[in-house]
Amino acid sequence: MSKHVLSLLVEDKPGLLTRVAGLFARRGFNIDSLAVGVTEVPGLSRITVVVDVEELPLEQVTKQLNKLVNVIKIVELDYSTSVQREHMLVKVRADNQTRSNVIEVVNLFRASVVDYATDALVVEVTGDRGKVDAFLKALEPFGVKELAQSGMVAIGRGGKSITERVLRG
Repeated sequence: MSKHVLSLLVEDKPGLLTRVAGLFARRGFNIDSLAVGVTEVPGLSRITVVVDVEELPLEQVTKQLNKLVNVIKIVELDYSTSVQREHMLVKVRADNQTRSNVIEVVNLFRASVVDYATDALVVEVTGDRGKVDAFLKALEPFGVKELAQSGMVAIGRGGKSITERVLRG
């Protein structure tokens, strides 16, 4: 199996996300990452789905997704032709003896301290999957107390836009 990143341009309608996720679930596919947000066009949203599946079953799901009335466009984003990012908040132990070492790791990864307590720091990092994983691994020796991670967001490189192409018809 291989990871695939799909970018769906959809009408912003209640229940659509459930129908999209349901298509993957009915096929027995586990969604690795799911992110939804508004676009630059009012009334349209972008759903970014990361799924680990073979090419042929993915093609079948894509065809079924295209049949949903509120799905406007589906694009598979290749790693080399898109920008892909994840966002993570990590609460890490940081007492008087370890705080400077934690901050050194934070600075090395160009992350940010977003909350301070006497026994912990909450740090924020954004990057591709490799950077986020490496950052977490670097913080593990200090003691990760809690973490929250977004789904991947991705967009194609260059000047072309899937919303422009759709709006022009």
